[in-house]
Amino acid sequence: MTPSPRFPRSLSRLFAQVALVSLSIGTLAAPAFSSQAVRDQTPKAERTKPSDNNLEDSPKKVVDEVWQLINNEFVDKGFNHVDWLAKRQELLEKNYSSPQQAYKEVVKALKTLGDPYTRFLPPDDFQNLTNQTSGEVSGIGLRMTLDKRTSDLYVVEPIKNSPAMKAGIKVGDRIVRINGKPTALMSLEQASQEIQGKIGTEVSLQLSRPDKGIFDVTLKRVQIELDSVTYDLKENDDLRVGYIRLDEFSSHAAEQMKVAIEDLNKKKISGYVLDLRGNPGGLLFASVDIARMWLKKGEIVSTIDRRGGDRHFSANGTDITNLPLVILVDNGSASASEILTGALKENGRATIVGTTTYGKGTVQSVHSLSDGSGLAVTIARYYPPSGTDINHKGINPDVYLDLSIDQQLQLRNDPSLVGTELDPQYLQAVSVLKKSSSHLTKPMIPAKPIGTRLPNADIK
Repeated sequence: MTPSPRFPRSLSRLFAQVALVSLSIGTLAAPAFSSQAVRDQTPKAERTKPSDNNLEDSPKKVVDEVWQLINNEFVDKGFNHVDWLAKRQELLEKNYSSPQQAYKEVVKALKTLGDPYTRFLPPDDFQNLTNQTSGEVSGIGLRMTLDKRTSDLYVVEPIKNSPAMKAGIKVGDRIVRINGKPTALMSLEQASQEIQGKIGTEVSLQLSRPDKGIFDVTLKRVQIELDSVTYDLKENDDLRVGYIRLDEFSSHAAEQMKVAIEDLNKKKISGYVLDLRGNPGGLLFASVDIARMWLKKGEIVSTIDRRGGDRHFSANGTDITNLPLVILVDNGSASASEILTGALKENGRATIVGTTTYGKGTVQSVHSLSDGSGLAVTIARYYPPSGTDINHKGINPDVYLDLSIDQQLQLRNDPSLVGTELDPQYLQAVSVLKKSSSHLTKPMIPAKPIGTRLPNADIK
């Protein structure tokens, strides 16, 4: 499983599937942006089909699938001044002794496009990506954390009604072994991969608990729905704050956000703090649906593809609260997080507190290839309502407040402090709420544009 969504996520998370946006820095050092509703809109006449009959049972089949997708969808029709037709010939003339060798050549070819977000995903990485995007994973329902001081792996929380909870696993249990393998040298990601597997198969854990000692449990894997949203009612002086943390824009994020807002609405709160710090993104339509929950009217985002096709997404009158809203962001808030932040900031719906966001303004479509690997292709660029280009620039907060290194370490080492009075950015958000009335009576002045408006990105 993955770390608890109640805690700040590292940016090493994997991206989004055939949908819209998510940031990953680590093994696959590139954010992804995709959209469940994105389809190949390339006219049939433009599509090039493989003419080689001997590709079917060869690593060259995946190589050519990658070439075809780039040829049909890549946002830059000039392919970064690369002769893409000649590149196909070059790739297919090579002899590949294994799929891995073909993968290496594909990665090299994609680098020539000069776009870090267009990237090849080996089968394991693609499977992880689809799990993250769906908001579901095959596992036993454990959230874990790694104590960096001791390298010990601990249970943060067993998910409600999961095999882990039913087996009596508790918060604070130390995980000693997974399937007989010691966890002492495992990273959090390696431990998660070891626990995940085919539904119906078994996982054996060796655990340690102070009042019980070392004990073993064997659990059967099931499909687990991950929480993208956690929330709580917080009382700061005479202010009742609805605190919501959104960790990623998965396929379940919008429905979970709706539950959170509606539940907090019943508790006579004064306003909301929406925490998007460290949120790497996710699905386009999740970001649009969530924006509509906060925004009564106004444009949310527009996208422009390689042929100049312009799609606009706007509020549709389905908002469920008009209480004051403060959004917390940092340089780990990317993609879908920036769509939501940009829409609510520029429509005067929210005050943004924190540091400048990551700055990812491109859209990827993610495809499954014939051998279980995948490909993320940049197919469009997106723009907030003002039409400014945030790529590589990010969105500036209304109230800039960075954390010192000591403060960052304190929150990282003890995630339970996030969203409390020991979290300076949260305290600043509460201060902003105190200055707000119970309703927004006048729109805020939009921030100065971050970039240059493109001629074909004008918002009508």
